[in-house]
Amino acid sequence: MNTHRIALIPGDGIGPAVTDAAWAVLSAAGTSAELESVRFDWSCAHYEQTGAMMPVDGIETLRAFDAILLGAVGWPAEVPDSVSLHGLLLPIRKAFVQYANIRPHRLLRGVQGPLKSDNFDILCVRENTEGEYSGAGGRVHQGTSDEVAVETSIFTHKGVERILRFGFEQARTRRGKLASVTKSNAQRHSMVFWDEITAKVAADYPDVEVSSYHIDAMAARMVMSPESLDVIVASNLFGDILTDLGAAIQGGLGFAASANINPDRTAPSMFEPVHGSAPDIAHLGIANPMAAIWSGAMMLEHLGETVAASRVMAALETVTAGGVGTVPGKDKTDTITAAVLGALR
Repeated sequence: MNTHRIALIPGDGIGPAVTDAAWAVLSAAGTSAELESVRFDWSCAHYEQTGAMMPVDGIETLRAFDAILLGAVGWPAEVPDSVSLHGLLLPIRKAFVQYANIRPHRLLRGVQGPLKSDNFDILCVRENTEGEYSGAGGRVHQGTSDEVAVETSIFTHKGVERILRFGFEQARTRRGKLASVTKSNAQRHSMVFWDEITAKVAADYPDVEVSSYHIDAMAARMVMSPESLDVIVASNLFGDILTDLGAAIQGGLGFAASANINPDRTAPSMFEPVHGSAPDIAHLGIANPMAAIWSGAMMLEHLGETVAASRVMAALETVTAGGVGTVPGKDKTDTITAAVLGALR
């Protein structure tokens, strides 16, 4: 029997609890290949003990795995978010060329969102390795009234074209519509550049309907007319903002799954819920594990375990249709996990 080797990085706060829940469900999903995991305690606690979010050979250690399942990283009371982000998540995404961050936004059965419309199914595709989060820039005259901070966004033709092509390919497998998001009326260099590449790539996909939106107009459309949207492609920053809005309209961060994909499969991809470590509820046992479980289903699909992935999603929807896990804080993490396992079996 073949084996899928998975690196588990539970992280901080509610991360270990939701990762344990997801792994229990994935292990019971009936995959065609055995799931084998190795757990790594890389986290803010690890940083406080060692001065680093992960060991110096962390990237090479992870390279040997087929995929990475991550819980949540961050403990801002002790370690600044800028340290935890740049010490773990961003290095993994960049080193493994996980340039496509994909996040599904739809309501699971039984989940009540804040909008009147409940008939939407949006896939946000976020550029994940450059753009506004490139880290280029610096600060001079720190601590004085003359201090200057410069943050430079980096957009390459290769980086923009490949994320757009990925988005077009996704649209072809769905409803054939793609929305490209920029702010080219204000950012006349990088975003005009993005618009030009969108037009160029669109010529290779005549079967896909293409629309261009400014970020503010897209934010309004996601609220007012989400059912009109199919695939959204955006830069690192704009995609980050829009996907949090997407999480809100799908019922909250407890349902917000994501995948950091290396489409060329030259390195492992990473799957994670995007709700963060939630320090305020970290030890209360009420974290909703559904986003982590959904992320795990995305991982199974990426590994070719499409039947098992479908089973997991069907189990999730059976549970939410019965009212379990649909109200934040109402059901315990263990209760939700047990219900999903029961539905799966």
